[in-house]
Amino acid sequence: MTSLYDLLEAHVRAGSLPGAVGLVARGDQVEVAAVGAQDAEGGAPMARNSLFRVASITKSVTAAALLILVEEGRAALDDPVGTWLPELERPMVVRTPASPVDDVVPASRPITVFDVLASQAGYGFPSDFTLPAVQELFTVQKDGRVPSNFPPADEWMAALGRIPLLYQPGAAWLYDTCSVLQGVLISRITGQPLPDFLAERIFEPLGMADTGFEVPAAKRDRFTSFYRPSGDGGLELADGPDGEWSSLPALPLGNGGLVSTADDWLAFSRMLLAGGVSAGGRQVLSADSVRMMTTDHTQPAQRAIGRLFLEGQGWGFGGSVDIDRTNPWNVLGRYGWVGGTGTAAHVVPATGAVTILLTQVAAMSPEPAPVIRDFWRYAPNA
Repeated sequence: MTSLYDLLEAHVRAGSLPGAVGLVARGDQVEVAAVGAQDAEGGAPMARNSLFRVASITKSVTAAALLILVEEGRAALDDPVGTWLPELERPMVVRTPASPVDDVVPASRPITVFDVLASQAGYGFPSDFTLPAVQELFTVQKDGRVPSNFPPADEWMAALGRIPLLYQPGAAWLYDTCSVLQGVLISRITGQPLPDFLAERIFEPLGMADTGFEVPAAKRDRFTSFYRPSGDGGLELADGPDGEWSSLPALPLGNGGLVSTADDWLAFSRMLLAGGVSAGGRQVLSADSVRMMTTDHTQPAQRAIGRLFLEGQGWGFGGSVDIDRTNPWNVLGRYGWVGGTGTAAHVVPATGAVTILLTQVAAMSPEPAPVIRDFWRYAPNA
């Protein structure tokens, strides 16, 4: 039988990625493979503690942090977000999804905290990127793999508030933008920068010492370079260890701004599987909050609008939930997500399985990369 190391090594040998770290765990049994190098120039070998831009698997951490505030009564799921995000207090909505951006009607109700957690606020990306309101959103909701694309939160919120919603609040599942809003909401509710709140309430209790929005100089020897596929079938450098993550961004991105390691993510995953309890016995998140994170909150009509992103999946808070066996790797109840930097992290509450794959090659479409598909086939219980 092919080992995890051999599976990943085959993709490195083929030249599709410089290196990878894969992890498959169930209970105390953990299989880890680190293959290749941290950069395409044959530099430092990949290691279990190599640092990666985890991109959109950041979303689950942001959702967990917002749920902590709900647990503490500092916000309620049915609270209008306009209390803290006045830029969205009276949103306008395009009359139909295909309408021009100046053909708008008032929102039928306020955007709530639940809407933002469930990616149903009316902002975000559907399957059709050509719609006028989506094209307008692209001017504000830019590629988070380049954090310098984003201005400070107040400036970003002011720009977003001038763009109409694509759908009425609660009517559609739309990708990505709501996770940025969650991060801004956390900061405004608490009066703390998002990195500080995440460090205090999630990273420190879980021992996630290598997870954050920047990589200090002392750790950059473990920080992988990031690549995009080039036109000739090779790889071109998109960001190096001393690049975008060498300092805190103007807007720490709750949708995809974190750097982390396989073991840090394993600690977060095990916390979810343990009903919100850390390995040291600390209650980081309530069992009810974990259940809400890992339960599908979508209806078929809502999923159809974002079907480009959800194949055999619904959406919980901060991640997808497998709801049918559309693909061989779909496992009912599996929770997690994939990142646009070649990352994937999932848990299966029914079996206690955790799978984590970290690579450093940009995804150019929502379709999972071949290495991710092969990894999922290797770990069928995840």
